[in-house]
Amino acid sequence: MPAELSPIDKAKFAAARRAVDFVEDGMKVGLGTGSTAAWMVRCLGERVREEGLRLTGVPTSSRTADLARQVGIEVVGLDEAKWLDLTIDGADEFDAQLNLIKGGGGALLQEKIVATASDQMIVIADAAKEVVQLGAFPLPVEVVPFGWQTTRALIEEMLVSMDVLGRQTTLRLNGTQPFVTDEGNYIVDLHLNRIANTRQLSLVLNQIPGVVENGLFVDICDMVIIGGADGKVEIRDINEGTVAHERIDFADEPNIFSDLD
Repeated sequence: MPAELSPIDKAKFAAARRAVDFVEDGMKVGLGTGSTAAWMVRCLGERVREEGLRLTGVPTSSRTADLARQVGIEVVGLDEAKWLDLTIDGADEFDAQLNLIKGGGGALLQEKIVATASDQMIVIADAAKEVVQLGAFPLPVEVVPFGWQTTRALIEEMLVSMDVLGRQTTLRLNGTQPFVTDEGNYIVDLHLNRIANTRQLSLVLNQIPGVVENGLFVDICDMVIIGGADGKVEIRDINEGTVAHERIDFADEPNIFSDLD
């Protein structure tokens, strides 16, 4: 483990390293997007190289696909894979019921499609991502570019009747231009501070013309693995109602870090 690696990256790595142990030979696996998911892809690549693990990866973004190919993972599209055994992804926030906010990396649409096409979804995160109530992280909403300002106005009007603490909305930018998703859409971030009813808000948002999908993942995640900078991991399985504590020994992981920029 390089000494310059930050504590937060050590925590992300610990969660990712434990999560890939759930991948079995021959599985079709959804590969998430984001900084924590990138550790997971590298760990899977190591298992492919060192153990001869056979798996088919379905990435949730073009950048995840690029990384997966670089580390030796076979990549196919969801239409070819059809149904997945497992998806492993990160989250921007999660609560005690394992409801999530995702989409900070801009891949929420593909992430939700892939996760719901899987037998199981495992979320990997550091402890800072756990919240009592979702909403501190801005909620991403993917919208079509045509009439996006009208769609934004409809979202703001709808929020008046929702039990949230904030109603500010912002168009996500890439420099001075709108951020564009892999599907060619825009993202409007909702600064809500607190969401009292995640299921209701998710359903209402998706009824607004112009909204493609939102970043609330409700009743999709089955397990969360929380990593610590000291190698400790906590594994919560909401279906089994179990909580386990383990430790990851990452003192000697040269293959994981050799391809870091």
